[in-house]
Amino acid sequence: MTTKTDMDRAFPSSRQEGGDHYAKHKIQPYTFITVNHLSFFQGNVIKYVVRYKDKNGAEDLKKIIHYCELELEELGKEDNETTK
Repeated sequence: MTTKTDMDRAFPSSRQEGGDHYAKHKIQPYTFITVNHLSFFQGNVIKYVVRYKDKNGAEDLKKIIHYCELELEELGKEDNETTK
């Protein structure tokens, strides 16, 4: 007989570890990030936008800003590389 633990091991993207702050959404951040081939920083922005009301509030909003700043920094590096 197949148990819930067996299913969780076979399909890790079907569960969430450590809370349920993503569970109510129709599209999980992991799925959206992966399907759209987002960068690490872009993915974190999505993750924190989705969860901030249900988890860490203002702290998560600050993280969104920080990840946007990091993405801008990376874009600046790419711009510098293309102008060399």
